[in-house]
Amino acid sequence: MTFEPNHRRRFRHGVGLAIASALLSIALPAQAQEVQRLYQGKAPGSERWSLPEAVAPTPDGGKVFANVVDPEYIAYLPDPAKAEGSAAILLPGGGLRALYVGAEAKALIARLNAEGVVVFVLKYRVAQLPPRPPVASTGAPPTAPVFPKLVIRNANANPSPDDKAIGTVFDFAVRDAQTALTMIRARASQYRIDPHRIGMIGASAGGGVAIGALLRAGAQEPPVFLASLYGPSLIDVAVPAEAPPLFIATETSHGPVTDGLLALFTLWKEANRPAELHIFDVPTFKMPATLWLDRFVDWMREQKLLRARRVGQALPAG
Repeated sequence: MTFEPNHRRRFRHGVGLAIASALLSIALPAQAQEVQRLYQGKAPGSERWSLPEAVAPTPDGGKVFANVVDPEYIAYLPDPAKAEGSAAILLPGGGLRALYVGAEAKALIARLNAEGVVVFVLKYRVAQLPPRPPVASTGAPPTAPVFPKLVIRNANANPSPDDKAIGTVFDFAVRDAQTALTMIRARASQYRIDPHRIGMIGASAGGGVAIGALLRAGAQEPPVFLASLYGPSLIDVAVPAEAPPLFIATETSHGPVTDGLLALFTLWKEANRPAELHIFDVPTFKMPATLWLDRFVDWMREQKLLRARRVGQALPAG
């Protein structure tokens, strides 16, 4: 699944970037949408950030957001007749430097909505980066990146652990994820969901943010499930005694990302907590949702995160 297209690590701020703050322009087959800011006034800790938020289209019809300074979530509600009380917070990826919301994210939202699940797309804070000139295309097909070998300890696959600026942004992103979870629980009746049936799904860096939100939950009730799509932990992992069920999907060729997720899966199993791991041998960064989405929905149902389908009930379209 590519929440971040093939160019996700080569994002360039250039011609065509425009100030914007709404994901609502991404057409989705959802019943309704609502935008909710996380904080009144400026987000705590980043009050002095000055670069404007920006958005640009992606080749697959989605959008990429840069310089996010005003965190918000966008609710995608299923048909009320299908709503079954569960919800998922979706954290897009982008290396903590941007947020990509593309065609595969839309497919996931549409499928979960079809199952009756409310989806909240979280636009969390990312690094402030000044615009750079666009890079001319050579016309050559993109080449797969070569990943340096990374020693994984305690399932921590952070490639730049000493980068203090990115570390600060990660802390902000984790706080945004936890704040969103708290706000959504407080508004559960408004969204017609059970406040104890809200999980998190993160892609790439978004997976790392979701894991961080769980590990730093403290006294806060953690998400009821965690799904990471090629997004390893970016901090040391000590599996909580009551860690929620974990679903992982990644690619064989994703270097330290795959290594980190293997380590995370191992720690979950050593702690005797539910975990499922899928590693697909597909071309780099081309893991379509068709490989794992049906299995993910079945896994949610097996973990009692969704109601069991009635005998003879057809799969939802999409």
